[in-house]
Amino acid sequence: MIEKRDFYINGKWVAPSAPNDFEVIDPSTEEPCAVISLGSEADTNDAVAAAKAALPGWMATPVEDRIELVEKLVDIYATRSEDLAQAMSMEMGAPIDMARTQQSGAGIYHLKNFIRTAKSFQFERPLGDHAPNDRIIYEAVGVAALITPWNWPMNQVTLKVGAAAIAGCTMVLKPSEQSPLNAMVFAEMMDEAGFPAGVFNLVNGDGVGVGSQLSGHSDVDMVSFTGSTRAGTAISKNAADTLKKVHLELGGKGANVVFADADEKAVKRGVLHMMNNTGQSCNAPSRMLVQRPIYDQAVETAAEVANKVTVGSAAEEGRHIGPVVNEVQWTKIQDLIQKGIDEGARLVAGGTGRPEGLNKGYYVRPTVFADANNQMTVAREEIFGPVLTIIPFDTEEEAVEIANDTPYGLTNYVQTQDGDRANRMARALRSGMVEMNGQSRSAGSPFGGMKQSGNGREGGVWGLEDFLEVKAVGGWAAE
Repeated sequence: MIEKRDFYINGKWVAPSAPNDFEVIDPSTEEPCAVISLGSEADTNDAVAAAKAALPGWMATPVEDRIELVEKLVDIYATRSEDLAQAMSMEMGAPIDMARTQQSGAGIYHLKNFIRTAKSFQFERPLGDHAPNDRIIYEAVGVAALITPWNWPMNQVTLKVGAAAIAGCTMVLKPSEQSPLNAMVFAEMMDEAGFPAGVFNLVNGDGVGVGSQLSGHSDVDMVSFTGSTRAGTAISKNAADTLKKVHLELGGKGANVVFADADEKAVKRGVLHMMNNTGQSCNAPSRMLVQRPIYDQAVETAAEVANKVTVGSAAEEGRHIGPVVNEVQWTKIQDLIQKGIDEGARLVAGGTGRPEGLNKGYYVRPTVFADANNQMTVAREEIFGPVLTIIPFDTEEEAVEIANDTPYGLTNYVQTQDGDRANRMARALRSGMVEMNGQSRSAGSPFGGMKQSGNGREGGVWGLEDFLEVKAVGGWAAE
């Protein structure tokens, strides 16, 4: 078991102000793998004070120098990627090969993209040819509280830290208490890169404690939060009294619309995408809408694919899915699978309980429901596990209606060989992102949603702008 770790505040590792131990559980074994301390209000205040004190100097640091430090961070990241992968595999259950490629790889990918974006971003620019003495200046929002989830830890840490650092914001990071170890490795990397004291701070804690203290803190200018819609609502309410900027990346219930002319791999691709990261992705294609002429074959294919998905320990190499993150999530998923059965959806793969041969660990059977309708609980709620719900449709108009009939609006997917129809669907679907025929979005594309999936965007120029204020200047003197 890893020994207890301290907080990183004002450029040094410091002990918590009061003992409040929390065991981090390895979901593959259900055994503790580390002990951390949860921060108190005094710890939160110390971190915010350090960030506030560092803000003027960091904002005044030339952007070229800020970019150079992030470039140094990328170099260090490459040397620590295995440490990050091992941490994430152990604490949140990503199979080690997947942790090395997708989980750890996502972080360095985002940092490199921010560097490229920043080098072409005009932080000061003319208003336009009609106003030669006006300037638009982009400057840091200020002190940013970064609250990250357990399911894609480095993905979310780097999307926030990379943008905030280049923008000139100072930061307090609160990683999920369920998966904090990778963030501590990241803090070591920030320290080694030479970021000035107070620019980056880390305090462990839970949402009720440190999370609430940060979102309501009068000296925090912005909260960037990734997590559940329920928690996002609470953060918005808590932040309202100080009118701080709030960026939310929340849940999803994505529709994967499979038309009769979809390519032959579309259904298999959709099932495997759903099962990736054990279904613990906010942008998972958890509702598969299938056009009636190919519906029966699609259900058969989906069941076959799901039944071939293997489940095993995160510590084992190979192509399999691991456990879900903890007992609370496991129980919630079991209850929702049972709810699907009770409400009349047809179970064609998986079901309740652990997979055969696994009697310990938070393992879930890869599950597929067919013959569902969009009013069933399994079609309405974000399950956050390896559970796919298949719904039939007849017409394009019906598919749009079903896909949009959700409080969420993060990512939708379209499978068709008709280019005109694909483009119509892209315009009609109410979501922040739409992906076609298995083609993911390119580097620098913004990530974020509509409706109860949140606001703001992460990645690329849009992710950078979220950490910037716009200042309009009239009467600019010629230089």
